[in-house]
Amino acid sequence: MNLTTEYDLVIIGTGPAAGNVAAVCRDRDWTVAIVDSRPFGGTCALRGCNPKTALTRAAELSDWYRRARHLFKSPADPTLDWERVIDFKRSFTAPVTDASVRKYSEMGLNCIRGRARFVSPTTVSVDGQNFTARRFVIATGAEPVELDLPGTDLLTRSDTFLEVEHLPDRIVFVGGGYISFEFAHAAARAGAHCTIIEQSDRPLRNFDPDLVRQLVAHTRSLGIDVRMRTRLASIRQVANGQFEIGVINSSDVPHVLCAGMAVHGAGREPALRDLDLDAGEVEFDRAAGIAVDRFLRSRTNPAVFAAGDAADTGAPKLSPVADYEGRIVARNLTEDQSAPVRYGVIPMVAFTVPPIAAVGLSEEAARSAGAEYQVLSGDDSSWNALRKLAAPCAGYKLLVDRSNDQILGAHVLGPGAADLINLLALAIQARYPARRVKELLMAFPTMSATLRDML
Repeated sequence: MNLTTEYDLVIIGTGPAAGNVAAVCRDRDWTVAIVDSRPFGGTCALRGCNPKTALTRAAELSDWYRRARHLFKSPADPTLDWERVIDFKRSFTAPVTDASVRKYSEMGLNCIRGRARFVSPTTVSVDGQNFTARRFVIATGAEPVELDLPGTDLLTRSDTFLEVEHLPDRIVFVGGGYISFEFAHAAARAGAHCTIIEQSDRPLRNFDPDLVRQLVAHTRSLGIDVRMRTRLASIRQVANGQFEIGVINSSDVPHVLCAGMAVHGAGREPALRDLDLDAGEVEFDRAAGIAVDRFLRSRTNPAVFAAGDAADTGAPKLSPVADYEGRIVARNLTEDQSAPVRYGVIPMVAFTVPPIAAVGLSEEAARSAGAEYQVLSGDDSSWNALRKLAAPCAGYKLLVDRSNDQILGAHVLGPGAADLINLLALAIQARYPARRVKELLMAFPTMSATLRDML
């Protein structure tokens, strides 16, 4: 093992942002150490996007078959075999850590497994050994927020849920965001009775409320119990591995839900708890991340850069954002702050079944900005493209600027939404007039071609 303790760069975290920084800096012959307290590979590859979509894609396959089973000679049971789904998921995650360590080692990095913490503005300690560097990059991802309630240590975290081979009959998901809805949609297709509790009256807050209401109605039609204005009060374990989950509804009436598992889906925050950033003179906010300038450099310690979920940039905490920010940090490290962040529009998708997607301005944001816009919206489940999929849940909302015909925001629900939103992101980013989008000759019949009818 390389015992060098002085480096040009120490990277904390091993996800996409870290990988981009490491590759560029090693090409410049920098000495680089990379540190992670968890298996190398990062959240997206091991505990986030990729394993999650292995589950939700399986749920989508089940849903497709369920919707179209009347077309088959011998309709079979479309219920997912969860153990096989988890085995399928592991085919993607199992090779990641060894491949990551091998890649970084071949690049000439010192790979250090352990928990890093700052002991000075220019030094971190990992399991008692100090590492000094000219520069540091913090790309540690995110972790579930800590809930100050009795028994919340009994909650199953998302990374643990992704390893559960045998689902209990009943599951309660705490929080009404991406994690709860995506996992509930997958678990329900495997036969589990799922309940989602959300303390506000609006789940999936990053998406259009009208489409969310449509999705919630569809979610309930699947047998998933969605309870709004219901907050978690306590959790306790009882006999036979069961849990009693105390909740309080909008009328302040307490109630107890019984389940074999309660899953934490009540939000995430930057994974910064153990870094001792104060010792490193790095300003941060527990909920938002490290305070950075437009070059992603710490506002208080010029030796430190941050990217991805760890950085307080105001951008959505998404893997493509982390990947982009890693490239920006790499340029600013090696080219002396030549690249400010310029995000453009950022599409977002919740991989429920069907998915819901958004890009650009919400209707609320457009109103706040004083924009004069036209709303083009509807339920397109009766259109031929959706009827051929027997898709009962689909809708759209497009916001078009009345002054210049440019699309300000796009919101889509239904099969194909996750890909259609990228086409709409391109149109918004390029400031392409809606009439020109409508005039595009698109392959037919495809889901993309439905965009012309939406406009």
